Amino acid sequence: MSQKKRIAILGIGGVGGYYGGKLAKFFEGSDEVEIIFVARGATAEALRNNGLRIITPESEEVSRPSLVASEPAEIGVVDVFVICTKAYDLEESILKYRECIGSGTVVLPLLNGVNHAETIKKILHESEVWNGCAFIVSRIVSPGVIRVDSAIRLLQFGSFDGSVEKLQNFESLLKTAGVDAELSSNIDKTIWEKFIFISSLASLTSYLDATVGEILSSDEHSRLLKQLISEVNELANQKQIPVDENIAAMVFERVKSAPTQATSSMHADFAKNGKTELETLTGYVVREAAKLGFSVPGYEMVYVSLKARGGK
Repeated sequence: MSQKKRIAILGIGGVGGYYGGKLAKFFEGSDEVEIIFVARGATAEALRNNGLRIITPESEEVSRPSLVASEPAEIGVVDVFVICTKAYDLEESILKYRECIGSGTVVLPLLNGVNHAETIKKILHESEVWNGCAFIVSRIVSPGVIRVDSAIRLLQFGSFDGSVEKLQNFESLLKTAGVDAELSSNIDKTIWEKFIFISSLASLTSYLDATVGEILSSDEHSRLLKQLISEVNELANQKQIPVDENIAAMVFERVKSAPTQATSSMHADFAKNGKTELETLTGYVVREAAKLGFSVPGYEMVYVSLKARGGK
């Protein structure tokens, strides 16, 4: 592996685009760190021609990575492989770029869901796989253009059995580049607390084809939301994840504080009749509850309905 630290970001969307863009901007021309954007099609073309434009409420800047690549042979082996694709593309992506992941490569997934590290380890048995969680509201405006709407842009990551030195060095590298990064001592707790929010809201906005405001304005819909939150919270408890004892109430309050027109990316994907994260955000809860021998009737109802609507 070369002396220069090589970091590849796969999935230059709202999450990968923002964090990858911050890294590319800071380390442009660096002799010590090389930032590689892994992209295809119109996105790759836009990145090569115009760089990556990041628009925030306070500024606008263009980042140019060391390399924009689509094929594994162009990339080579990297030190850190950050995956920011949609959950349904995870396995295919790992298999496609497997040759870029050497014995010393760290893999860091930043996706919605709670079992991605486990999925990756089943394919890459010997690799060091961390877990991560992004707290940011950002989206693709057009290929190569990312808009960030939130003041919070926190990236938390960690590992129970990873190299302490590599974890600390990566945190330091991120912070040096201006990323609000935090090495978490209990990343499972962080990811599950976010999952309770995302899973319940994505499932219900998709099931009802409704915004947050429309859900909260109906007593019946609000009760169903609380039921879903309670069920996925119980799953965390059954799996002995140490989530906050008040997490159900905290999540409902967080939903109440969201803009009334807010919805979820899964809802948007259903509206477009495209691929969705149904199996990751809804089906996972149903399957895991069944394995552990308890019932999640709210999730079961929502999952069966969304599956019948062509959710995949």
